[in-house]
Amino acid sequence: MINTIKKQWFLCGLVLIFLAVIFDKTGWITLSGIYLKNHSGSSVMIFFIFILSGMIIDIDQMKSGIRDVKSTLAALLMIIVISPFVAAAMSFLSLEIGIILGLFLVAVMPTTISSGVVMTGNAGGNMAHALFVTIVSNCIAIVSIPLVLSILLLLQQQDKVLSIDQKAIIVKLLILVLLPLLTGMFLKKMVFNITANQKKIMGIINQCCVICIVFMSLSGVKEILIPKSSSFLLIVPLVIIFHLCLLGFSFLVSRLLNIGKGKRERVIFMGSQKTLPLAVMLQMTYFPEYGTALLVCVVHHITHLMIDGYLAVKFK
Repeated sequence: MINTIKKQWFLCGLVLIFLAVIFDKTGWITLSGIYLKNHSGSSVMIFFIFILSGMIIDIDQMKSGIRDVKSTLAALLMIIVISPFVAAAMSFLSLEIGIILGLFLVAVMPTTISSGVVMTGNAGGNMAHALFVTIVSNCIAIVSIPLVLSILLLLQQQDKVLSIDQKAIIVKLLILVLLPLLTGMFLKKMVFNITANQKKIMGIINQCCVICIVFMSLSGVKEILIPKSSSFLLIVPLVIIFHLCLLGFSFLVSRLLNIGKGKRERVIFMGSQKTLPLAVMLQMTYFPEYGTALLVCVVHHITHLMIDGYLAVKFK
């Protein structure tokens, strides 16, 4: 039991922080989260996350993955095209707008910085190529997120209520994602000689920062979430179906493009996993009144880690 908790401490942390905020009777926990949120706490955390992410990424290994163009395009197809398509199809179900928004935010996200790479390696795939896909997808996201998200909102005919400032999103992503990511990569290349153990510690710090971001977000929308707690029972099966659809399409794309064992793992994991910090940042910035959107983002992240963790073991 203890070993399981140690291995899955990040998932346990997300669940515990959710319970702590929701069942906070004193109000002190919630107020501290709101205070941090109102004083740019989440922006600072996200900036720090991507500096560390840049320092964790092995640039030399990443270069070796550039040659596999077919697998790269397959993963990017999943991230940029198929994932939003699945969310668009599911949005025509009879769902409240907050849940639809959550699906949209998850769908337009690039792949995860850490877990996707780790699970690709655990499944026997090429981690170097997974790193390359991570960098490319996060860079493309600077442009693709505002564009694709706007299209999804238009499809729902909610552009007047849910209109977004594309330029503002691009600027925010440039400042909070691309700049710190490149800074971290520069520091690693030119200043620091980072060991494998230090990378592991940085990864743990990154995940702690994500938990802090979720804490601030939940604190800000607690009063919105509590009256809609029944939505949780709908969100869980919904995000499971969504992620299983992404995995199914990943398998299909790999088979159609004749991507075999050792390469297909990166398409499957990198093409279907979604980063959480960016989704939370956009929800907090542009849709703070839709608390269920945040719930969808968090529940999907927990769900895809559990499903993909199981798959990684089976693949190996």
